[in-house]
Amino acid sequence: METLGSVPPEPGHAPLPRKPAEYDGTWRYTAPALDSTVPRARHAVRDLMRRRHVPLREDLLQGLLLIVSELVTNAVRHAALLSPEVGLEVSVGPEWVRVAVEDSHPYRPGPLEAFPDDEPRTGGRGLLLVQATVDEAGGRCDVEHTASGGKVVWAALPLRPSATSPLRPR
Repeated sequence: METLGSVPPEPGHAPLPRKPAEYDGTWRYTAPALDSTVPRARHAVRDLMRRRHVPLREDLLQGLLLIVSELVTNAVRHAALLSPEVGLEVSVGPEWVRVAVEDSHPYRPGPLEAFPDDEPRTGGRGLLLVQATVDEAGGRCDVEHTASGGKVVWAALPLRPSATSPLRPR
């Protein structure tokens, strides 16, 4: 866990150290930029969440897996020419699970606008789905450039939805 800031807490007011949960950690995978990588990445994340007993409700797990599928699909379809491999990182902490997909392509994607129903479209809405899933869960997402000139597209979901999240338990 990273602590930001350089001012130490006042004596007697330091937070008690938290014992790491069995699910805390970061896992990294690399795979070729092939269509077959998409379901493999999704299954790897699903299996990791179950194996580590991450306390993620089923609806949030399904949202996380949708995000993994969309981000890896984008890297495979749009970055493979400059990025023969894609990286997937999964980080789990006490309150969040974060997935990040890295490729070597410098283009920074943005979500496309939804088209009216009378304009059929079969693709191009993956980042809209990611953004909607993140917003619904009360999470965050962004795109960052890497030092090598590529990018990392990441999304983080809370393990427990906030009181204002539509996904909170009823």
